[in-house]
Amino acid sequence: MLETRDFVHFKISTLNGPEMQNKGMALFPRKFNGRYAMLARQDNENIYLMYSDQPHFWFSKQTLLRPTYPWEFIQIGNCGSPIETESGWLVLTHGVGPMRKYSIGAVLLDRDDPSRVLGRLPKPLLSPTESEREGYVPNVVYSCGGMTHAGHLILPYAMSDQCSGFATVPLVELVGALLKFGPGPP
Repeated sequence: MLETRDFVHFKISTLNGPEMQNKGMALFPRKFNGRYAMLARQDNENIYLMYSDQPHFWFSKQTLLRPTYPWEFIQIGNCGSPIETESGWLVLTHGVGPMRKYSIGAVLLDRDDPSRVLGRLPKPLLSPTESEREGYVPNVVYSCGGMTHAGHLILPYAMSDQCSGFATVPLVELVGALLKFGPGPP
C-alpha cells in the first residue's frame, strides 16, 4: 500500500492477514461504521467484500459478486476503486467470457451498505471492437479505474495490451440502466 499526505513523500507498506492472497484489491475511499472496506478477488473467479478496523490487516471476506452472465462466466473482478455517486458506489468490473474475451461491466452498490447490490449490467459496458482485438494479449479491453466529471463517467481503458483509449458515458444514463436491471439473478 502506498500512503501520502502531500504527494511528495510516500510510505510503502505491506497488506497482511489471511485474505491478502491475490490481486485486484481496491479500498473504498471512506469508512463504513468506522471500518475500512475493500473489494478483492481471492479465488480468481468472484469479487469479495472485506471489512477491517486496520487498513493493513484483513482477516475475513464475504462473497459480493459471482460470474453470472455469459460475458463473465470464467471470472469477474473489479477495475479500480469504487466511485461514490449520489445514487451509490459505482464499481467498474471486468468479466472474462468465452475465448478469454475481457469486457468491462458496471455494478451499483448501496452508499451506506456496500454489501447490498442495487444494480448490475447484464451486458458489458464496453467490449473489444474489431480494431481493438489484435495485440500482445488479444481480445481484451481492461481498465484500472475511472472517474466522474461534469456528469459523465470518464473511462480510460487498454486494448489488447497494445494501446489505450477513453470512453465516456453520461452518469445519469449509466445509473438509470443499473437501477433498471437491478441486482441481477440471485
